[in-house]
Amino acid sequence: MTVLNTERLTIRPIQANDLVDIFNYSSTPNVGPNAGWKPHESKEETLEIMKEIFLDKETVWGIELKETSRIIGSIGLIDDPKRQYDVVRMIGYAIGEHYWGKGFMTEAAQKVIQYGFEELKLLAISAYCFPNNERSKRIITKLNFEYEGTLKMAEKIFNGKVFNHDCYLLTAHKYNRF
Repeated sequence: MTVLNTERLTIRPIQANDLVDIFNYSSTPNVGPNAGWKPHESKEETLEIMKEIFLDKETVWGIELKETSRIIGSIGLIDDPKRQYDVVRMIGYAIGEHYWGKGFMTEAAQKVIQYGFEELKLLAISAYCFPNNERSKRIITKLNFEYEGTLKMAEKIFNGKVFNHDCYLLTAHKYNRF
């Protein structure tokens, strides 16, 4: 399993013993809803989600803050349900509210994108966010993704509301120019 390092972060496979850290950021009121999922209500719920989404996944990682050795978020390059093409992956991420605005997610995403293009030899990486998720949009644009447009009525979330997706793409060609 691949481990990636930045100045402040270790981006590593998530393990079952990361449960408490993942529950801590996933149970807060603002992290999940920005990505379309409800805040976790119990550690048991978090464990089930970890088994389904995080554990034993080759390109899904926990974001560990080197200073504390705690998992503060997650990031992954996963199959893009909107693009049926095996050399394109979608980047997805979440980070605890306490760590918002400190550059951690941009730092982690830069490293994961580098891995995607240089090691996995991807031709493109996509990113999607709700139009009102300004924090995520800032990260995406800092990383040189190009805005492709808005997909209307793209996702029905946990509370029954339907949201659009702002769609972005970073090609290997554009990545290699920077």
